[in-house]
Amino acid sequence: MKLRDVVEALGLEVAAGREGLDREVTGGYCGDLLSDVMARAKRNYLWMTIQGHQNVVAVAVLTEVSGVVVCGDVEPEAATLERADREKVPILRTPLTAYEVCGRLYRLLN
Repeated sequence: MKLRDVVEALGLEVAAGREGLDREVTGGYCGDLLSDVMARAKRNYLWMTIQGHQNVVAVAVLTEVSGVVVCGDVEPEAATLERADREKVPILRTPLTAYEVCGRLYRLLN
């Protein structure tokens, strides 16, 4: 499923990285410990987190995730959004918890 379709279905806000919305989403990963995300997140997964700092973009590029959902109404830093636009990494926002987003994504993809 295309990321833009996931964004619409889950009611996510696109905060940055609109150029990456045509990426495929094949699964999801939820985590806030960056070393764990680097070890376990897979290419084309959607990453759910509460982290909003610049290192999120670096990890997203490294792991080749489809995008990052910043959950719980956390506001990503301005520098994070600027870097995400440069790297074409979609940063999405939602007031939902990571648990809620993961459950909805699972239902959507299965």
